[in-house]
Amino acid sequence: MGNAVVRNRVKRRLRHLMGERLSQLPPGSLVVVRALPDAGDAGHDSLARDLDSALQRLLGGPPT
Repeated sequence: MGNAVVRNRVKRRLRHLMGERLSQLPPGSLVVVRALPDAGDAGHDSLARDLDSALQRLLGGPPT
C-alpha cells in the first residue's frame, strides 16, 4: 500500500469514515475493514463510496 505515512493516513481516514457509519450496524457487531493496495492513492470520497458499498452488501440493503 505504501510507506508508514500512507498506511497511517489510510487508517485514519477509514477510522473516521467508519465512526460516522457505526449507527448503521446492529449493536454488538464486529467489523474488520481491510484496505487494499489502491487505498493509498484513493481520495476521501472514493474511500467513503467504497465503504458505503461494502456496508450495504454486508447489511443486505439495496444496491446503489
